[in-house]
Amino acid sequence: MTLINENFIKIPATYLFSEIAKRVAQLQQQQPDARLIRMGIGDVSLPLPDASVDAMIKAAEEQRHSSSFRGYGPEQGYDFLRKAICENDYHARGIKMETDEVFVSDGSKSDTGNIGDIFSADNKVAITDPSYPVYVDTNAMAGRAGEPGETGAWTNIVYLPCNEANQFVPQLPTEAVDLIYLCYPNNPTGTTLTRDQLKKWVEYAQEHKSIILFDAAYEAFITEENVPHSIYEIEGAREVAIEFRSFSKTAGFTGTRCAYTIVPRNLMAFTRNGDAIALNRLWNRRHTTKFNGTSYVVQRAAEATYSPEGKQQVKALIAYYMENARLIREGLQRAGYTVYGGINAPYVWAKAPTGMTSWAYFDYLLNEKQLVTTPGAGFGASGEGFVRFSAFGSREATLEAMKRME
Repeated sequence: MTLINENFIKIPATYLFSEIAKRVAQLQQQQPDARLIRMGIGDVSLPLPDASVDAMIKAAEEQRHSSSFRGYGPEQGYDFLRKAICENDYHARGIKMETDEVFVSDGSKSDTGNIGDIFSADNKVAITDPSYPVYVDTNAMAGRAGEPGETGAWTNIVYLPCNEANQFVPQLPTEAVDLIYLCYPNNPTGTTLTRDQLKKWVEYAQEHKSIILFDAAYEAFITEENVPHSIYEIEGAREVAIEFRSFSKTAGFTGTRCAYTIVPRNLMAFTRNGDAIALNRLWNRRHTTKFNGTSYVVQRAAEATYSPEGKQQVKALIAYYMENARLIREGLQRAGYTVYGGINAPYVWAKAPTGMTSWAYFDYLLNEKQLVTTPGAGFGASGEGFVRFSAFGSREATLEAMKRME
């Protein structure tokens, strides 16, 4: 008799964004003429930078000729991209980084989900609440989350509430934890941590020999000076943190798929006997076994975002989306809503009218305003009473959406 991984039947049967898609499809069946504006998922609407498209065309042309054809590439990523990442994203900020600490992949969703492979199922996990659902779900799939309770909370996960009462700044755990998920700028709330606030987490991890899993997918949208772009800007972070970054939102690679994860050489975890083991070696082993590498053509496109032309084009993309975020934030405020985010991130976190749950307000906006948002409760218990607006739509759609809200 073949047995299943029973952890899969403990998790909710429907992924958050699948449920949203289902409700949108139902509306479209009932109201085929509805003029929907999608402000839910964080998918981009502008085309790729010209520099990246030109690089892909050139790389594809190389595949036509035997002299320049590329077959299997290095699973960790081509050196040309890893060097560009080190020089532009780290060295330019005064951060030490070596190419063998960079692992190129097909997306941060994959990496934040797969990173658990190199950690024991017995580790105690802390996750900010609300959070990107992948953090919780993949730990549940691995058997690290314990059992789901009646409210949906898992027995072995330490939840770190981020709400209005604490100004969306998570408090340090009152118990020792081994793995800590932090995402800043935050998805879904759009809020950030200052250097001093992030430093406290690094110090906690140092004291407890914990590992911080730092999702920095939205760092390119930061506008304020005191908000770190990388956890490695904090002294000591190389000894306690893994960082995830993506080209998806930064340069519009949501369909092209390219990201990278940083695992410093001197980052250690331990065997049950207390022996220190380099996580870089373990992740390299996992990466080369279960992943065959991001395509050469896509990596050339990612490399091109670091060219002078590419940097300007990426900067223009980010400015466009951040202007959308401003329009959403100010439009909702004029309509009388309490909002957060939208300053250092392309998400605006809006409080639902008094007495309405997140899903009730999501349904109201969908059916009455034909606006697709994301209900905050789908990100965790502390997200109840909020919805997330994404700034990744077109300018025209954004302006029209705010007219409907006002």
